[in-house]
Amino acid sequence: MEKIADIELTSIDTMDPKPRSFANNANAILIQEDDVETPYGNIHVAIQGDRSKQPILTFHDIGLNHITCFQGFFSYADMQPILRNFCVYHVNAPGQDEGALHLKPEFVFPTMDQLAEAVHHVVEHYGMKTFIGFGVGSGANILARYELNHHERVDSLILVNPTCSKSGWIEWGYQKMNSWYLFSGQLTNFTEEYLLWHWFGKKTRWTNHDLIHTYKEYIKTINPQNLALFIETFLKRSDLGIVRELDPMRKVSARTIRCRSLVLVGDDSPHMSDVVDMNGRMLPEQTDFMKIADCGGMPLEEQPGKTCEAFRLFLQGMGYGFPSLTQKHSVAAEYNQLNSLENKLTPLTC
Repeated sequence: MEKIADIELTSIDTMDPKPRSFANNANAILIQEDDVETPYGNIHVAIQGDRSKQPILTFHDIGLNHITCFQGFFSYADMQPILRNFCVYHVNAPGQDEGALHLKPEFVFPTMDQLAEAVHHVVEHYGMKTFIGFGVGSGANILARYELNHHERVDSLILVNPTCSKSGWIEWGYQKMNSWYLFSGQLTNFTEEYLLWHWFGKKTRWTNHDLIHTYKEYIKTINPQNLALFIETFLKRSDLGIVRELDPMRKVSARTIRCRSLVLVGDDSPHMSDVVDMNGRMLPEQTDFMKIADCGGMPLEEQPGKTCEAFRLFLQGMGYGFPSLTQKHSVAAEYNQLNSLENKLTPLTC
């Protein structure tokens, strides 16, 4: 039997992978951060890009802020050619921004409708004529409310894990427990487990340990009382009251989202039923639905490449031109197929 010779690998340099971090990098350039005064409290806004460009306005999910929700995605290499054409305004709910102090005891946290009006004050403050809304979870619900009240200001919406209905009994029970712990100043294992489930679902927790570890470390820095107030507001949300009206005569006066919209959800998202429900209540001719494969509840972090390409295709459909992106995978066919199939879903009963 031939003897196997030893091979020396002296010419190969080993490199340890860099751990995930929310620290700013060269791609995440914020030209300014402001606190905008509104009747519903100060809104912290971080601005990324050239303010002379078309605005993209983001709003984060519960437990997150503009850094933990959007920074990784907007720092992704394939997003840079797109970002050169836009200015991003990251909006944070009161007391949810990084390093936020305790909200005053007399402060009354705004409702979901009031948060939508607070967004309008931000839009007026920066003089935006129209903007592209980009919301995740509770942020998607807030931007949908804004569109219903100020349709003329919204060019289009990109909604990740949106919901249009009231909270159910199971959600109400879990969130009430979380609020009780958080109001007492405790970040318990129960709260940590629920937030990780809300953000990622079950599958991602066992397949992406690096990502989960990063967010576990982040949870330790959250201001518990401030988060409890935001959770209470999201828990008390009202139904959006939107309907998919197919009759041409009734459609004119129907309450519905009328701007061009992209609805995104991971195929293992814990919010799948809520997203399908909302998609079924939106106008099919104005709504693109995309289910991202091999993804849990946070497609911006879990599948940034696929999400970026869907983002680009959607904006190209809106008339914005970008250079082609070189990808090892293409979701264009999947995007078009799901757009034609999923929008045929009939509305579900809330």
